[in-house]
Amino acid sequence: MAATPIKPLMLLAIAFLASVCVSSRSDQENPFIFKSNRFQTLYENENGHIRLLQKFDKRSKIFENLQNYRLLEYKSKPHTLFLPQYTDADFILVVLSGKATLTVLKSNDRNSFNLERGDAIKLPAGTIAYLANRDDNEDLRVLDLAIPVNKPGQLQSFLLSGTQNQPSLLSGFSKNILEAAFNTNYEEIEKVLLEQQEQEPQHRRSLKDRRQEINEENVIVKVSREQIEELSKNAKSSSKKSVSSESGPFNLRSRNPIYSNKFGKFFEITPEKNQQLQDLDIFVNSVDIKEGSLLLPNYNSRAIVIVTVTEGKGDFELVGQRNENQGKENDKEEEQEEETSKQVQLYRAKLSPGDVFVIPAGHPVAINASSDLNLIGFGINAENNERNFLAGEEDNVISQVERPVKELAFPGSSHEEDNVISQVERPVKELAFPGSSHEVDRLLKNQKQSYFANAQPLQRE
Repeated sequence: MAATPIKPLMLLAIAFLASVCVSSRSDQENPFIFKSNRFQTLYENENGHIRLLQKFDKRSKIFENLQNYRLLEYKSKPHTLFLPQYTDADFILVVLSGKATLTVLKSNDRNSFNLERGDAIKLPAGTIAYLANRDDNEDLRVLDLAIPVNKPGQLQSFLLSGTQNQPSLLSGFSKNILEAAFNTNYEEIEKVLLEQQEQEPQHRRSLKDRRQEINEENVIVKVSREQIEELSKNAKSSSKKSVSSESGPFNLRSRNPIYSNKFGKFFEITPEKNQQLQDLDIFVNSVDIKEGSLLLPNYNSRAIVIVTVTEGKGDFELVGQRNENQGKENDKEEEQEEETSKQVQLYRAKLSPGDVFVIPAGHPVAINASSDLNLIGFGINAENNERNFLAGEEDNVISQVERPVKELAFPGSSHEEDNVISQVERPVKELAFPGSSHEVDRLLKNQKQSYFANAQPLQRE
């Protein structure tokens, strides 16, 4: 594959070496970080909750292409069930922790799957499903990327069984339609499927009261061990060997990591490997960074990556343009200033469990783990995306340049370690950096690791 021009990204690459001279933005001014308190609670009771992250494009105009993507987090206690419902959105569901049984209903079919950490599955819009936490002790945590199909950025759920806050979808129909559809009188339909409105005998009222008490705070209910066993006994498990399932779950760690060393591991499932992801043009990855280690600076050529911190703490640095934290209301002012020179801006943030950050295409990022760190990422615009590392021994852009071209373009550099910054011509190097071209080239050879490295720059392996 031919090497692509990188001149528009040259300043971004240089910024990582010169970051000590670049002003940084705090979390509040950093548009790329969404702290966990930016989730809105949709449902909550003693059994668990469902939370929805604020709209990406409301934070910054740079996320306009994410206006139809929403992130949801589900959490439930052991032996609980999310009642059957469907949503007007495609979902990619990933289990962060715990054990679940997911049941998916179709017109003439029902499939159940036992899911564990790292399992993922696509649920097409309109799919009726219910999810049980089958573990005896551990909370279930699930992350969903939702792509609404009706109104951009807005999703709506429909419950088969009504609750105090949200009635059953069947209750929206008229009595005549319901009687014709179920071929019985409305009183029977109301008694069996709907909330009764009229006065009832005491024995019926007590049953109803208990049902309302269960549903009072929405859609997460407690179930018995026997019910859990009944739900999960015929369920299939995800394949640990294949990632190409057309409709069943797949595990993010079913294949060897694409990048790996003693400092970290990077697992990724791309649309080329999985039909479910191909339909949505999305990749899903799971990244482990060990305490005191660093994911080396890199950028994606096309993909916008939405990353959630599932475990651990750390820091991330992202290089972009100044004023990317401005919202849509500043569009006119920005258009007037488009002719002015752009300035490189370093954005920093502390990372904790539950935080979300977004990496736009072409924006270099580095992640430092202060404790063992696990990240789950969804990559939008995954097709033909390339991840380019700006430091490290392997998989740098310069490795695609043939030796004769290197020798012509960069005298004396054909045997040097590959690095994208090496593509800067010698005169530009000498203008851009305090050191000579030779000193810059020698500096770039210091990092012997690839992808992940020790986060302490003065310590040698």
